[in-house]
Amino acid sequence: MHLLTNISGIAINELDLNITAPGTVGEYWLHLINNGIGEPTLVPIMIARGKYDGPVLGITAAIHGNELNGIPVIQRLFRNLNVHSLHGTIVGVLVVNVPGLIREQRRFIDGVDLNRIAPGRPDGNVSEVYINRVVERILSKFDYLIDLHTASFGRVNSWYIRADMSEEATARMARLQSPDIILHNKPNDGTFRGAASALGIKAITLELKDPHIFQSDVIDDALEGIYNVIYDVQMLEGKISLYTETTILCKSSYWIHTDEGGILHVYPNVCQEVKKGDLIAEVRTIFGKPCRQYHAPEDGIIIGKSVDPINPTGSRILHLGTGVRRISLQESSNNP
Repeated sequence: MHLLTNISGIAINELDLNITAPGTVGEYWLHLINNGIGEPTLVPIMIARGKYDGPVLGITAAIHGNELNGIPVIQRLFRNLNVHSLHGTIVGVLVVNVPGLIREQRRFIDGVDLNRIAPGRPDGNVSEVYINRVVERILSKFDYLIDLHTASFGRVNSWYIRADMSEEATARMARLQSPDIILHNKPNDGTFRGAASALGIKAITLELKDPHIFQSDVIDDALEGIYNVIYDVQMLEGKISLYTETTILCKSSYWIHTDEGGILHVYPNVCQEVKKGDLIAEVRTIFGKPCRQYHAPEDGIIIGKSVDPINPTGSRILHLGTGVRRISLQESSNNP
């Protein structure tokens, strides 16, 4: 009896970029851990190795298992890359959190958010070991990182970038995406981007709208922005294309939460600017009677919002960007 499978690619135990011949693209399954009955957990990785020397650009998707828009971004990039003209190597990690994606859940199998515990520990628990091996065996190979995310279940995002805008290289990478919003956000302890920064890797996070679906508009935008970075660091020759001249820069941001349970209605749309005192949300009882209203605590812009009407006390309302100003995408200043 033969088992039929549509899985291609070569199984590997370590990520050696030289395994891919110059001028070719390789598809691999990297063995990271074993599950409870000893079956291997394999991470799907694509490597495009140019014919010429150059930097290593890593593009990662689905560190949260329900954040899918990054997967087709990587697929389409590798489908059309001209590796014969490529200087350096591009590594696409299609799914970082393989167990989470299989379960269609954000977190790892032990309920832990992998993007809050990086770089993990080699002698830690299951999630700490997993992310530590991702960092040590994959991330450490990169010179640049573009980490692809979306909102989580029950929420929607604008098309925005998290980047340290006080750092020249990451500020430039962020502007090259032509996003709706850039959030100045230094690499936080525990994030994958933070682990990259600690290794000296220039890294930005792309927030590609909404969870658990493919959205062609933001997939197209992300692909164009990644090509802009590839052209800018001279891995390929090409013309940088910015589809808008300006974007919104937020100096900081925070989530606003409810203090009353019930049915939640959030009124502003993503990318909408609000003024201090504007009505932003209302909670109603199960009988439809208003019981609590929420107003903007200060001027800002809506980066993301809840769309889940079922609201236990303490649920998220919206993600408010503050210190808002419009900047030129060609701007040379790195002052956030």
